[in-house]
Amino acid sequence: MEGEPSLILFSLAVAALATALILPLGVAVAYGLSRWQGAGKGLVETLVSLPLVLPPTAVGLVLLEVLSRGSPLGRALDALGVEVVFTPKAVVLASAIMAFPLLVRAARSGFEEVDPRLVAVARTLGDSRTRAFFRVTLPLAWRGLLTGTLLAFSRALGEFGATVLVAGNIPGRTQTLALAIFHRTQLGQDAEAFRLAGIATLIAFVAIYATELLSRRRGARARA
Repeated sequence: MEGEPSLILFSLAVAALATALILPLGVAVAYGLSRWQGAGKGLVETLVSLPLVLPPTAVGLVLLEVLSRGSPLGRALDALGVEVVFTPKAVVLASAIMAFPLLVRAARSGFEEVDPRLVAVARTLGDSRTRAFFRVTLPLAWRGLLTGTLLAFSRALGEFGATVLVAGNIPGRTQTLALAIFHRTQLGQDAEAFRLAGIATLIAFVAIYATELLSRRRGARARA
């Protein structure tokens, strides 16, 4: 079908960009939550996880209101000449927000599995907190980080509800695989919708399978 390659490439680009956008903050939040023992941790964890349980359309509605021209942020963006709503930027933003909790939860689990004594040893050998994080903690937590990155990418690739509200479903501009499947179904083009669904499933399968292979190989090397 004409336009399918560009649709697939756009969807992959959106998912990759959304994942890259949330990766630094997600890792920082996950690490902070894994080490935080004080009051308020439960509240922060709940806030971070909210997009997982809220209807995606509710998240999209909030985003639409926050970015509208009548809001303070919307007016600030308008003054800068930056347009977000109903543009590819909105697709990336909505996908990033919906994928963020999955990245944080998986990465936090990875950080929690790191033995604090190993970090303490690195500190006694002269490493600063930052150096110990990059030399010890981060490499040891790689499985959780990889899993979180994969889950975030897959979630961003399949995002629909928040995206359709804040970015619309504009073919050639904001339409992703998920939106195209819905659009084809609405038009009664079930065969084309199934083909797109199969493509999305194949992409997700390849990503998950490749990650599983990498995880097993590295795990085998660590035990050797």
